[in-house]
Amino acid sequence: MIDRTSFILANTRLLAPPLVPEIRLHLAEESLPIWRKTEEELGEMGLPPPYWAFAWAGGQALARYVLDHPGEFEGKTVLDIGAGSGLAAIAASKAGARQVAAADIDALAVSAMGLNAAANRVAITATTDDWLSIDAPQGEILLVGDLFYERPLAERVMAFVRRCAGAGCRVLVGDPRRSYFPTDAFSAIAHYEVPVTRELEDAEIKRAAVWQLRH
Repeated sequence: MIDRTSFILANTRLLAPPLVPEIRLHLAEESLPIWRKTEEELGEMGLPPPYWAFAWAGGQALARYVLDHPGEFEGKTVLDIGAGSGLAAIAASKAGARQVAAADIDALAVSAMGLNAAANRVAITATTDDWLSIDAPQGEILLVGDLFYERPLAERVMAFVRRCAGAGCRVLVGDPRRSYFPTDAFSAIAHYEVPVTRELEDAEIKRAAVWQLRH
């Protein structure tokens, strides 16, 4: 069985995302090599592509907002779904959240979150539980970063978002208006110019926003 920690450490470097220099993450410097290695070395495990190895525009925007508005998160219970590297979850913990739970169905992402949380000296609870299919833990704030890139996933995320909102949870989404982001359901509360790589995006600067669900 593959040693996930060893794989992450061998294929990433501890780097600061451009928009969030306060946080360091184990990130891939180039997209193609780690994409290939994930398929070649871990393909038999049925893992998804290594989305966790990159600081996506929506996640960076969301983390920047969290760090810039600590009063909104201090003492709160925060959930981060599709957490990837754990960037937004780590930002919430650094902002003083009382408890942070982060979920990603990719076991490598969960391992990366553990390494990233340790690198930033914060505590988050990471799980591979699929919150879109089961009842998620209760929280006061739900963070969603860059999950609207495929229609079926976007529809499931929106159903989950509305369930959480119906239970009294505040929903914040970091997204650069990806293909299936339902703009009409949200209001933008912050805008950011996010430096990204042309290997993964269609521009070197991606315009992203933090969105709040309209009730």
